Amino acid sequence: MFQSFFPRPRLFFSSALIWTVIAATVWYGGGQQWGQYLGLGVASPADGQVVGIAYFATPTFLWFSAYYFIAVGLFGLAWRFCSDNPWQLWSVFGSAIIIFTTFFDVEVSVAINNWRRPFFDDVQNALSGNAVVHAVDLYLLIGQFAEIALCAMFLFVVTRFLVSHWIFRWRTAMNSYYMSHWQKLRHTEGAAQRVQEDTMRFASVIEGLGISLVSAIMTLIAFLPVLWGLSKYVTTLPLVGEIPAPLVSAAIVWSVFGTLLLALVGIKLPGLEFHNQRVEAAYRKELVYGEDHEHRADPVTVRELFGFVRHNYFRLYWHYTYFNVFRGLYMQADGIFAIAILIPTIAAGATIGFTFGVLQQVLTAFGQVSGSFQYLVDAWTTIIELLSIYKRLRAFESSVSLITD
Repeated sequence: MFQSFFPRPRLFFSSALIWTVIAATVWYGGGQQWGQYLGLGVASPADGQVVGIAYFATPTFLWFSAYYFIAVGLFGLAWRFCSDNPWQLWSVFGSAIIIFTTFFDVEVSVAINNWRRPFFDDVQNALSGNAVVHAVDLYLLIGQFAEIALCAMFLFVVTRFLVSHWIFRWRTAMNSYYMSHWQKLRHTEGAAQRVQEDTMRFASVIEGLGISLVSAIMTLIAFLPVLWGLSKYVTTLPLVGEIPAPLVSAAIVWSVFGTLLLALVGIKLPGLEFHNQRVEAAYRKELVYGEDHEHRADPVTVRELFGFVRHNYFRLYWHYTYFNVFRGLYMQADGIFAIAILIPTIAAGATIGFTFGVLQQVLTAFGQVSGSFQYLVDAWTTIIELLSIYKRLRAFESSVSLITD
């Protein structure tokens, strides 16, 4: 699966992690100010509060973009000398571009969150009569939102296009790799299905999960500092009292609770999904043999094989029932959790400067951070499917000793 597309997978992924840590350390250790030497201006915390599409022209954003591609270029060139994998143009540089477009999309969400405070504060002032708000000011803010929204739409289209091609290249690499060893693989049970269907399903599931994972990580990087800064408006949490960075702490605790809860109640599902693929493959194989041989696929054998399919599906239905009950209860509670912990702050809003615009920023940032931490909660059923496919392909490769890295 991986060695067909990525150069020396274990070394590649470990080196990518180490290089990421090094690059991040340099950035936060002072590298974020180096952009001024390229004429991009001096980065400052105020860049993060710029409203509108001008946010993407701030020194901080421009220099980070340049810094990212410099780091990627050095990493990719090093691997060009270390490996001759024919797909590394897509697996290395293609991955890096997709990660950057995902980062850009997350920054669009940050820009929209910056826009929320002035717009909703103006709405609050206009409705309460606390200040004079001109209609033209609101129209200008709506125009700024439209600019950001158009940028988001463009990024979505570009990212989906790139990801679709990247995933199909990976499937092509797997297909070419397996077919080059077909004489060994053809004797394995369900070989044709694994080469055709399992690689297709593996690629399509990775497409959704991979982008979601990268987006969750990028969202955390972008919104954790925002939520940390907004925590200054929240001094007390219900039942807990005063704690450091209360919004960040609440988001982490709530998300970890949900992840552990669903991991516990869904612990049997990956194994059942894997077994389901096996009984389905055995049933399908007998039917295929029955097309060419009269003595195969007789009623007794087919009834027995389909009975195994039926039994496993009924077990899946039962386990998914209580899993969905717990998942549904958690997701419903998640919808009101942020509001519930903010009730003391909302009640004291007039005395601490907690405006309607700040409330909108807090709810958005909290939702983004907790949603990122809840990646496993949202994607658990898809992860279960991926694990079952991975186990099938892994067993497929191991049976003929194709795993070399």
